[in-house]
Amino acid sequence: MFKEFTNDLRNEFKGYNSSKLIKDLLAGITVAAVALPLALAFGVSSGADAAAGLITAIIAGLVMSFLAGGYYQISGPTGAMAAILTSLVASYGLDGVFVATLIAGIIILLAGIFKLGMLTSFIPTPVITGFTSGIAVIIALGQIDNFFGTHSEGTTAIDKLLSYGRLGFSPDMTSVLIGLFVVVFMVVFPKKWNAVVPASLISIIIATAISMTMKLDVAVVGAIPQTLMPENSLKLSAINMDTLYGLITPAFSIAILGMIESLLCGASAGQMTGVRMRSNQELIAQGVGNIILPFFGGIPATAAIARTSVAIKSGAQTRLTGMFHAVGLLIAMFALAPVMSQIPMAALAGVLMVTAWRMNEWHSIKYMFSHKFKGAIAEFIATMFATIIFDLTIAIVIGVLLGLIVLVVRLSRIEIHYQKVDMKRAGIDDENLRERYSNAMVAYITGPMIFANTQKIADIEYSLEGADTLILSMRGVSNIDISSAETVRTLVENLRVKGIDIAFSGLPETTVEMFKRTDLYDFIGEENFYWSAENILRTKRPVPAMHTA
Repeated sequence: MFKEFTNDLRNEFKGYNSSKLIKDLLAGITVAAVALPLALAFGVSSGADAAAGLITAIIAGLVMSFLAGGYYQISGPTGAMAAILTSLVASYGLDGVFVATLIAGIIILLAGIFKLGMLTSFIPTPVITGFTSGIAVIIALGQIDNFFGTHSEGTTAIDKLLSYGRLGFSPDMTSVLIGLFVVVFMVVFPKKWNAVVPASLISIIIATAISMTMKLDVAVVGAIPQTLMPENSLKLSAINMDTLYGLITPAFSIAILGMIESLLCGASAGQMTGVRMRSNQELIAQGVGNIILPFFGGIPATAAIARTSVAIKSGAQTRLTGMFHAVGLLIAMFALAPVMSQIPMAALAGVLMVTAWRMNEWHSIKYMFSHKFKGAIAEFIATMFATIIFDLTIAIVIGVLLGLIVLVVRLSRIEIHYQKVDMKRAGIDDENLRERYSNAMVAYITGPMIFANTQKIADIEYSLEGADTLILSMRGVSNIDISSAETVRTLVENLRVKGIDIAFSGLPETTVEMFKRTDLYDFIGEENFYWSAENILRTKRPVPAMHTA
């Protein structure tokens, strides 16, 4: 993997010149403009503070961009990650977040080392869409206090929402107006202008300027330390066995989300650029970055599709774009900290409300519902509500299990079509054969013969409409399990008792092997197996007399 990484670097910077450097620099500045308000907002929404979000974007931009599996990957704090941290902060404090981030980083790093980059591809798309929507709801619910200037209590977004019934809900109209201004501004801001200067940045600048000029009495971000080594950071003394045991599950959730977001981002960006991302190398980058982040007071980071797409559209040439974006944020931290400390929380809440809305994969949701894909809709709804009510890990488990159930149901469907034998159509002129098979019927079976289909197989006995010969055409049977094998044995026994001749045609090798393993092949008799139904119809088989089993 190290050799592949160095080869990628060599190829990436082959022919690098001042023209490409300028493109990387300009793209990095553009991404920094987009990332700045998001970093502050996601830091606040995570339950930490704006400084933590900014530091996360800087460290992630430097470390993860350098080690990334694709030159276009831009990492930092994300709304999805921030959403699952709020309850963790409430239960364990920032020290718990730092320890969980460290553990998650180790998990992701190991996943990359052991080349598990393809595992997330086994998660169904409706499940991913569902937990994305669930996280969007959590982000929106988590910003109600900041948006309305109210106060709530609880460890989860649902708990906080329910606490209004006890604490009361009295919105501060100044905060509401600031939040609404940001929302409306971002919605109506022309897309072509947004590609040059992000609406989120402009709206926050305007809202902050109005707040400072008019000296509005609203909650603000607060002091932003001008250092990458703040007091709130991971100390090795905070790590103990009791803490580690309690944080395993949330750390696993952070790791799973980090892998999913980063790999999906890379897959999407790879399609945009035509350059495929190395999944395992990306996991190593994410793992190393998240191991380092808590020692600088950062929260979990992952590759972000919004910033990555901006980098690509801005002309990024190499991974230096991500590193330049980090340097830009670092300069902003030292140069603009006094101003950023006065940003109204309601303004950041407005940015997050719009971000939450846009996070939803509306095209996929509309497609599922308009085409009435019941299985996909069930997976989407179940995962979304599980994400809101429980947590990401449980939501994914529920979504994947539901997806597997739907898949099993679909794959277990079996089709049996019956057709009376037409000897003339088959091109057989022998009068003896025509007479022999005048009452013959073919049952064409397609699909897996497994436990879910035993009743349908058993019903073949009652679907012959007076036929004295049954040909089971099983060319479309890819698999047969022991339950269906026993059912076939019973079917053969019952038909023989009724004096109905039965023969088998077109069995694939895997099906024949299962017949032999279950002794069904010997029970039926080798002489009753043919390559095709036509071979049977050209064979003068004796008509068995009715007998008892």
